[in-house]
Amino acid sequence: MTLLESIGGPEDLKSLSQEQLAVLAGEIRDTLIETVIRTSGHLGPNLGVVELTIALHRVFSSPKDRIVFDTGHQSYVHKLLTGRQAEFQTLRQRGGMSGYPSQAESDHDVVENSHASTSLSYADGLAKAYKLRGETDRVVVAVIGDGALTGGMAWEALNNIAVAENSRLVIVVNDNGRSYQATIGGLANNLASVRISQRYENVLDYIKTTLSRTPVVGPPVYGTLHGIKKGLKDVLQPQILFEDLGLKYLGPIDGHDEAMVEQALRRAKEYGSPVLVHLITQKGFGYGPAVENEDDCLHQVPGAPRPGTVPGVAKQTWSQVFGEELVAIGRRRPDVVAITAAMLHPTGLAAFAEAFPDRVYDVGIAEQHAVTSAAGLAMGGLHPVVAIYATFLNRAFDQVLMDVALHKLPVTLVLDRAGVTGPDGASHNGMWDGSILQVVPGLKIAAPRDAARVAELLNEAVAIADGPTVVRFPKGTVGGEVEAVSKLGGMDVLREPGQDAGPGADVLLLGAGPMALMCLAVADRLADHGIDVTVADPRWIKPVDEAVIGAARRHRLVAVVEDNGRVGGFGDAVSRLLRDHDVDVPVKTFGLPQQFLAHGDRGEVLAAVGLTPQDLARQITEAVARRAHADIAAPDHSAERTSAGADSARDQPGAE
Repeated sequence: MTLLESIGGPEDLKSLSQEQLAVLAGEIRDTLIETVIRTSGHLGPNLGVVELTIALHRVFSSPKDRIVFDTGHQSYVHKLLTGRQAEFQTLRQRGGMSGYPSQAESDHDVVENSHASTSLSYADGLAKAYKLRGETDRVVVAVIGDGALTGGMAWEALNNIAVAENSRLVIVVNDNGRSYQATIGGLANNLASVRISQRYENVLDYIKTTLSRTPVVGPPVYGTLHGIKKGLKDVLQPQILFEDLGLKYLGPIDGHDEAMVEQALRRAKEYGSPVLVHLITQKGFGYGPAVENEDDCLHQVPGAPRPGTVPGVAKQTWSQVFGEELVAIGRRRPDVVAITAAMLHPTGLAAFAEAFPDRVYDVGIAEQHAVTSAAGLAMGGLHPVVAIYATFLNRAFDQVLMDVALHKLPVTLVLDRAGVTGPDGASHNGMWDGSILQVVPGLKIAAPRDAARVAELLNEAVAIADGPTVVRFPKGTVGGEVEAVSKLGGMDVLREPGQDAGPGADVLLLGAGPMALMCLAVADRLADHGIDVTVADPRWIKPVDEAVIGAARRHRLVAVVEDNGRVGGFGDAVSRLLRDHDVDVPVKTFGLPQQFLAHGDRGEVLAAVGLTPQDLARQITEAVARRAHADIAAPDHSAERTSAGADSARDQPGAE
């Protein structure tokens, strides 16, 4: 049995010697590398917090003491030390362990939301609650990276925490100089001045290697020099940022020296009021390929190919297609600039940054600022393109509504990872933007079905000068391209009914974005049942093309398929348009249920909610049969049509 296998919970750590802890850290890193390379997941961040996490669980008593991980992608070590080793091999697999903290998995997990910069607010509230309840023996620990500290919400929390006297709160800043990539901004520069100060490192190294060897005297002296109020930091780095805010500060400390981290955490625990412990770590520590990876230190690895995967040339991702086209646009349009919220490479903007370094702005993990800064750029005569993950746009809705749309500004939002993202789980599925953005006046939303349409619609979006536009696409590689066979208003018709269908057809099938390609597969299945189908890609899902009105009147049923929550999305907009124009044709909407969907790959998640060609064809066939039966039974079937329009198979997955 390995030492790691003997750890059934945090209490088992507390009797280990320093020599055993060093062995344990090595075993943890081996397990992380072996598992994450196979399953996919966040490797670099977890390799960097091994000693930090061991020290946390030796000093604090989880779950009585609450440990809140900001973002949560660095919680794998925490999972291994809290009784979940047996399940770790199922990391990010459907039905297996989540890649983020999960309350359903363990009492040791507090916060599941993997959106950054939230931990300090959670911790502030928890610590205040325990104080009011008289639970003074409980400590709350927030672990936050320097990248997450670039988010405005973190500073709102610090503003309050600094004056929360007698609140037993410890803030651990895991400072590795990176978020996804190198952290950018004034805060990063300030921390870097401490991290890379040669004078500081020389003196610190002398104290650590010399004084610490002296029995009894050495460690206390070293600890004192890292003391809460005065010490080495005041000599070499005056007016440390956090103390200027009024927070008690301890550090900086080598985050890979478990004994020193533990000593600092014990001092912070005993203080009785908020304390900030500043640890300097290295992302990917202990694994050469991660440390040497200059892009992101193997922040996230894709995992081993699944059995049956056909080898060959890797296809382009949606992000890459967008990035290449934006470069082409940038060459023609000097007014086009780009903004990212600490996601330059993941959103495909790296190529644009290389071509036009002066026209890219990385604002850190600050989506709200990104959008309103874009508004200012637009007011200044430029056309900003804001590229962020769809799930993170939720945080900037007010800015889109009041700062951009209200002023009718030409800002283009490019939403990567829209719809089901898969292994990252509930907090990363981009299934909300298609609904919340429907309420924004004057905003237009494009959903490309393939690579050619990414380029086509992006160009159309940046050509709009009287209001905001959105281009949304999913995660992963782009599939095959499908050209239109005809046009229906501004929509692309991808399939027309057979010649024997008469003046109309049975079903008008509208597929938003890549779901249009799924609709073609559905149409093939319906044709086998003698059901004629018109398949159309709307291209723009807001506003709904009014050509839908006339087309609906020529069909017995309208079905809408979208990779978004069913409530308030494109399907609801189609229904509302037809209702407002007294079109007496039932509409069925197929989309994602309004639930927090469990992790799994994209295909598995879509199948679980009934969004597969087989499931859709079955439900549409049943709806057509009901409609045909109603037509025979009731010559005047307007009332029945109303009922059928409301009959959205609400008890079945994926349909409304």
